Amino acid sequence: MTTPVCTLASNPTSYPSFSAYVRTRGTTLMRTARSLTANPCDAEDLLQTALAKTYAAWDRIEDHRALDGYVRRALVNTRTSQWRKRKVEEFCCEEIPEAEQEPSMDAAEAQALRDAMWRAVTRLPDRQRAMVVLRYYEDLSEAQTAELLGVSVGTVKSAVSRALGKLREDPELAPVR
Repeated sequence: MTTPVCTLASNPTSYPSFSAYVRTRGTTLMRTARSLTANPCDAEDLLQTALAKTYAAWDRIEDHRALDGYVRRALVNTRTSQWRKRKVEEFCCEEIPEAEQEPSMDAAEAQALRDAMWRAVTRLPDRQRAMVVLRYYEDLSEAQTAELLGVSVGTVKSAVSRALGKLREDPELAPVR
C-alpha cells in the first residue's frame, strides 16, 4: 500500500523516498535557491546540484526531519563555491564583441624580424647586451639579473632602459615600428 502525497505533506518528517521529499519540499527549496541567486535559471541549476548532493548522501542521512537543513546547507555551500570560482563578471550587451585580430605575419617575415632583432642586440655594448639577453631572452627578473652580474637592480633598470632606447632607434628595425 502506498502513502498518498497529501499524507506526506501533512507529516513532512517522514519521507519514504528521495522523490517524495523533492515532490513535497521542491517549491520551498526553489524559493531558497532563488533567494541565493539573481537569475531564475541559476537558481534551478543550484537546486539541482544541491539535490544531487543530497541524493548521493540519502542513505547516510539518519534524521530525515533535518533534510531541509541539509539541503539548505548544500545550497549555500554550492553557491559559495560557484561564487569563489567565478573569475569574470558577466555583462549583457546587444552585440557580441569581436576580438580584434592583428594581421599575422608569415613564418618567413617572423624569422626575418627575429634575425634583425638579434643583429641589433649584438650591436649593443657588451654590458647592455648581457642585461637585455638575461632579462628578455633568458626571462630573468631584474633582481636575478643584478645578482648574476654583480650590480644593483637600479643599474640593471637604467642599462636596460638605455638599451631598449637604442633598439627603438636602430635603422634595421625601422620597418617594424
